Amino acid sequence: MMPVQLKQFQLRSVIASGGMGTVFRAFDTILEREVAVKLLQKEFAQDAASMAGFLREARACAGLNHTHIIHIHNFDEHEGRKFLVMELSDRGTLDGRLEKEGRVDELLVLDVGIKIAGALDATYRHGLLHLDVKPGNILFNAENEPKLVDFGLAKRVGEKSNPDEGLIGTPLYIAPERVEHQREDFRSDMYSLAATLYHAVTGRPPFDAEDDTAVAMAHVEKPLTPPNKLLPDLTKDTNDAIIRAMSKDPAERFKSYDELIMALTAARSRLLVKRFGR
Repeated sequence: MMPVQLKQFQLRSVIASGGMGTVFRAFDTILEREVAVKLLQKEFAQDAASMAGFLREARACAGLNHTHIIHIHNFDEHEGRKFLVMELSDRGTLDGRLEKEGRVDELLVLDVGIKIAGALDATYRHGLLHLDVKPGNILFNAENEPKLVDFGLAKRVGEKSNPDEGLIGTPLYIAPERVEHQREDFRSDMYSLAATLYHAVTGRPPFDAEDDTAVAMAHVEKPLTPPNKLLPDLTKDTNDAIIRAMSKDPAERFKSYDELIMALTAARSRLLVKRFGR
């Protein structure tokens, strides 16, 4: 694309385009650095719900400072269109790697799991739930470090869900208690992260069906196929960690992100020994 000037930002190329906005690789002409600019689509400029979600994303991210959460530099408006300025992470998404490679190597999956669990722990300690953890919301930067993005559905811990809103989230990775409009907490995000890791390491989502409603209900009603049934070479430690984090009863999941991180780290250490040890 031809460069377009948006205040101090020169939009140079499209990184991604979604339902509500387009993300551009851009250059900050004042601070002389590359950034990403997420520009809200024109048709959503007058939509109150869309604007609220866009502002929620900006405020949620702005209050978080973690290596594996995308950093927000600014929130502004130009000619009636809101935009976010973020750190640049333009080496694709976990979802894109799945589409390209079919599945992701177990070692990388564990690395992503450990780091994004840390990001979710930081989110929770700041009183927030992400509520839309999925492969498409995990980006990679130039150093191949994963970054959690898109806090448009984020809620304050303890904030009650409105059943009249229907299902909010991505059915392939949504926790059972959220499907049934029961109490959601950090373990709901933990479940979605584990479902994401399941998909990444096996190449298949945990549950699939003919429509979104059926997929969502499968999280509630159907037993989980252990990932090592789909990938026999998967190590027992990785298999067990994913299964526990995806327990249908939140009480049976890990009691904290620290516990999950310890389990994933132990699995990664044993995998390294298996692959490279003597």
